[in-house]
Amino acid sequence: MKVLMFGWEYPPHVFGGLATANYGISQGLHAQGDMDITLCLPKPFGDEDRSACQIVAMNAVPIAWRDVSYDYVRDRVGNIMDPDLYFRLRDHLYADFNYMHVNDLGAMEFAGGYPGNLHEEINNYSIIAGVVARTMQFDIIHAHDWLTYPAGIHAKQVSGKPLCIHVHATDFDRSRGKVNPTVYSIEKNGMDNADCIMCVSELTRQTVINQYHQDPRKCFTVHNAVYPLPEEYDSIPRPDHTGKDKVVTFLGRITMQKGPEYFVEAANMVIRRTRNVRFCMAGSGDMMDAMIYLAAERGIADRFHFPGFMRGKQVYECLKDSDVYVMPSVSEPFGISPLEAMQCGTPSIISKQSGCAEILNNCIKVDYWDIHALADAIYSICANDSLFTYLKEEGKKEVDQITWEKVGAWIATLYKRTLGWEA
Repeated sequence: MKVLMFGWEYPPHVFGGLATANYGISQGLHAQGDMDITLCLPKPFGDEDRSACQIVAMNAVPIAWRDVSYDYVRDRVGNIMDPDLYFRLRDHLYADFNYMHVNDLGAMEFAGGYPGNLHEEINNYSIIAGVVARTMQFDIIHAHDWLTYPAGIHAKQVSGKPLCIHVHATDFDRSRGKVNPTVYSIEKNGMDNADCIMCVSELTRQTVINQYHQDPRKCFTVHNAVYPLPEEYDSIPRPDHTGKDKVVTFLGRITMQKGPEYFVEAANMVIRRTRNVRFCMAGSGDMMDAMIYLAAERGIADRFHFPGFMRGKQVYECLKDSDVYVMPSVSEPFGISPLEAMQCGTPSIISKQSGCAEILNNCIKVDYWDIHALADAIYSICANDSLFTYLKEEGKKEVDQITWEKVGAWIATLYKRTLGWEA
C-alpha cells in the first residue's frame, strides 16, 4: 500500500509532541512490511531518519517553472531531496505561481516550526501539495493535525483518493475552550472532508463527535505509544536520592493547557510538609514567567528550578534524575511524556483529563484541579519507598507493552477499511 502522508515536524528537529508521534506512526506502519510511505515536511534538514519513509521537502518542490540544471538543483537542495524528484515534480506544475514569493528554484521557503506567519505557511503548504499529489503514486492520504488538513483536502481533490486525518489535538484542548474561530474552521473542514478520522484518545474522539459534529462511524480511537529506549538513553544511571532531596518534575510546554499552576500550588503544599523535596519545571511557554513569579510569591523559589526547553538526551537525563513525574494537564488529548517517564522507571502522576489515562494503570490519576490530591500523591511517592518501587517496576513493565508496531497494525487496518479492501 502506498501512503501519501502530510506532517509538520519530524525528529531530530522537535518543536512539540507532533514530531514524536509522526515518527512513531511512520515506523509502526513500516514494521507492517507492506507500506510505502511518502512523508511531506515543510522544512526537512537532511538528517532525518528515512528508514521508514521517503521524505519530500516541500521547500524544494517547484510551483513555478525555472530553467535550472541538474547540477544546480543538486548543489542547492541535494542534501534534503533527490534532484530527480525535483524534475519529476516540475513536470506536474498546475498553475503559474510566479506572483508568490518563490526562490531561484521556483519553490517557497518555510521558516520551520511554528512562526508568526503560521497561517500563511499552512496555505503555502497546501498549494505545494497540489504539485505533489499530481506527481506521486499513492492509494490513500494521511494528514497529521490541523496544520496539514488543507494540504490533505487539496490532495484528495486532485487525486480522488480517500483522506485519513489524524487528530493529535483540537483547539478545545489548546485554548481551554476559548476556541480560535479560524483554527476551528480549518479543523472542521478537515474533518468534514475526511473519510476516516483517527483520534489519539477516546477523550479526543468524543470532542470530535460532539464539538465538530462528526459521524461516529468514521471516528476511531488510535492511542499513541512509545519506542523501546535506545541503549544510549537506557544506560543513563538513575541517581539514588536516599537520604537526599527527592526530585519532582514537570516536563512540557508551560502553557495553560498543561496546568502548570496546579503543579506549583501542589508543590507549595508538599513543601509545607517536608523540605526534602525539590521541584523542576522543565520546558518553555507563554506562562513560564508567571510560574516563576508564582513560585516566588509562595516562598518556594529556593526549592524550584526552571531549566528551560529540553530535547533528546536531556529529556531522559531529567526523567532518570526524577523520583516523580507529574502531568497535571487540563485537557491532554493523549500525552506521551508519562509513558517516557515510566520507561525510565520514574513513577508518574497524571490528570484524569488526559488521553493516556485511558490505557495506563500503574500510575496515580488525579483531577487536574485537585491540588490536595496531587500534593498527597507526590508526598506519598516521595515518602513511601515501597510505593515508589512498585510504581517504578510495574509502570515500566506496562509501558514496555505499548508499542508503535501495534499502533501501526491498527492504522493499517483502518486504511484497508477506508479503501474497502477489508470488510
